[in-house]
Amino acid sequence: MKQYLQALLTGFLFLFILFPGYSQFESEIECFTIIAGKNSTIDNSLMIAHNEDDWGDLLVNWYKVPEQDYPTGTKIQLQNGAQIDQVRHTYSYLWVEMPGMQFSDSYMNQWGLTIASDQCKSREDKAEIVDGGIGFYLRRIMIERAKTAREAVKIAGQLIDKFGYNYSGRTYCIADPNEAWMMAVVKGKHWVAQRVPSDQVAVIPNHYTIGEIDLSDTLNFLGSKDIYDYAFERNWYDPNSNKPFSFKKAYADQSTLKAIWNTPRFMTAINMLTKNKVNYGDDFPFSFIPKKKIAKQDIMKVLASHLEGTDFESCSGKNPHDNIVSRICSPGNQYGFVAQLRSNLPAEIAHVMWLSLKRPCTQAFVPWYFGIERIPKEFTYEDYNSALSNHFSRVELKEKTKTKAYWQYKKLADITDKDYSNLSGLQIKNKNSIEKKLFDDQENFENKFVRLYAKNKTNAIEFLQQYEEKVLNTSLNNTKEILKNIKKAVPNK
Repeated sequence: MKQYLQALLTGFLFLFILFPGYSQFESEIECFTIIAGKNSTIDNSLMIAHNEDDWGDLLVNWYKVPEQDYPTGTKIQLQNGAQIDQVRHTYSYLWVEMPGMQFSDSYMNQWGLTIASDQCKSREDKAEIVDGGIGFYLRRIMIERAKTAREAVKIAGQLIDKFGYNYSGRTYCIADPNEAWMMAVVKGKHWVAQRVPSDQVAVIPNHYTIGEIDLSDTLNFLGSKDIYDYAFERNWYDPNSNKPFSFKKAYADQSTLKAIWNTPRFMTAINMLTKNKVNYGDDFPFSFIPKKKIAKQDIMKVLASHLEGTDFESCSGKNPHDNIVSRICSPGNQYGFVAQLRSNLPAEIAHVMWLSLKRPCTQAFVPWYFGIERIPKEFTYEDYNSALSNHFSRVELKEKTKTKAYWQYKKLADITDKDYSNLSGLQIKNKNSIEKKLFDDQENFENKFVRLYAKNKTNAIEFLQQYEEKVLNTSLNNTKEILKNIKKAVPNK
């Protein structure tokens, strides 16, 4: 096995030498998601975790969007021309926004419904698109209208059936406190969704992971009615082959299924969480039973991984992010989160997004509770209505937002990458210390909130607000202090 991997890596190193832009190109598609069903976790919360990976000088903003009512006849203008009717009432949600980006935003609404996504290229080259199709707005419409993950899948499916999806392919990871689904969409009007079993964990890099499907089993599968027939028509599957139909083998861009920027990450994450190890050449499972009950710390460790302890650990330099074999914690990471979704607490604290800006390996995961009502000014820009209107304006935001928190975290990540071996150690120690205190304090804080909530909801929410502001400001100030200390120690940094 090790000799096989060494030969594989030698081949890709040759490719890297011939095509030096290869590594940067592929680092644009290194998103990563993990879903842990509620019966697979130590506290019976359903968890969905995601590393958002995008290349370039980008920005991350936060908004809290309230519930809203709309007059009859209100329309939503989709990005490429189509219009749809707005519903009478939309739900409140936290919005993690990346201005200018089509598919990089993440959401969590008042019901705990949480959505992220991973690029998954399809082989579709004859897509049916109506009025420009739908893309950016798909997850936003789900989060505004759905209470459950299943309901969100059905809403998205209806929109794709009507307009067609206007990008090569993607998997939407959709979770609520009780149930989670992966929804694989293909350019045009084809899609399929599979429920993650409550006692299992599912992992996805940047290729489809849904294999065999059974649309008659509506408890576990939903999808386009012609998902089989279309594949037969396009010669993507031979019904006389005596092999079971596999969605990913039929619809995926085949180069993605064993790509060096997918397989090592996929394999490493599975092996970190399962008892039944997988090997490089295996057909990895859609989901699996973990070796033990999962804690949020276990998932955070995966999101921070550079493939340590595997045959892919060695890197081209001292910076583990700089490697032709993609890391889970990669150079293009913009943020990573672990959403903890629970049904036994008030919604304001039942749903919490533990979020690390830029580098999950060196930056602490800190809690963003759904109940926050005011986003600290350092973490947001404009208001939520302006943010939506200007999302694709492509204006230069770096200068306008130079005082915002994101740039401090990015600056620290960039400096650290230049001298990772010397600058990461104290940061990791500091990260672990911050997280330990937050984890240790979580139960006590939430119990205080519940007691106060029972007496006075308004006071409880203000208590939560003050806690959130303290946590976020402490994280930001800590980052600034580390930057200042690095500059003192190494003036040219």
